[in-house]
Amino acid sequence: MAIAGHLIAAELAAQPTDEWHIAGVVVHAQPARLDDLRRTIEAMSGVEVHAANDQGKLVVTIEGPSTRFVSAHIDALQKLPGVLSAALVYQHYEDAQSMDQEMSDGLLA
Repeated sequence: MAIAGHLIAAELAAQPTDEWHIAGVVVHAQPARLDDLRRTIEAMSGVEVHAANDQGKLVVTIEGPSTRFVSAHIDALQKLPGVLSAALVYQHYEDAQSMDQEMSDGLLA
């Protein structure tokens, strides 16, 4: 599994961008492999598991500099042993500078 992470990073490292992408992915996995998969997924750069259930479903986010970065990570997720599917359910991007701006909800004044 570590090799896949290194390949993703090496392939995409040479592509600077002024964007930042955030994607939500639902991963459906074999329940018996859930603990190992969760550890493997959380070890991937830019990937975080937010929730999981006993039926083998995980809610995952991927954050990175491009759509290509997100796509490469979804592809890597789909290839992990025990993963039945990995489906993109949401993707959003901002220019990198706007990610550094403080946000206000307008209710706290």
